[in-house]
Amino acid sequence: MPLTTLLRCDDLVATGNYYRETLGFTVSDSAASTITVRLDDCSLIFTEQDIWGLPVGYSGTLYLAISNVDSYYESVINNADIAWALQDTDYGSREFGLRDCNGYYLAFTQKSVV
Repeated sequence: MPLTTLLRCDDLVATGNYYRETLGFTVSDSAASTITVRLDDCSLIFTEQDIWGLPVGYSGTLYLAISNVDSYYESVINNADIAWALQDTDYGSREFGLRDCNGYYLAFTQKSVV
């Protein structure tokens, strides 16, 4: 079951440009004052609206399962703020992490072939 997360940002245009140009996501306008960014089957929605009464921030890591983590890592390594390098984990995934232009941590993991 897909899950879409709504995240606050301070600048929709800058966020859209970052996700499009640096991370290779497709970016589209969605509902009022929001954009949707997509990579493979993963999507995130960003808004400038302060609907939570809190500053931009999130205390966690968003994991995005993609089809080819090795290839994707090579495409972003030189332009993104890599939080941890591509690695095989003890818990059975192949993944890497980065910090986006809003300070959110994203982990990209290989989809299971099972």
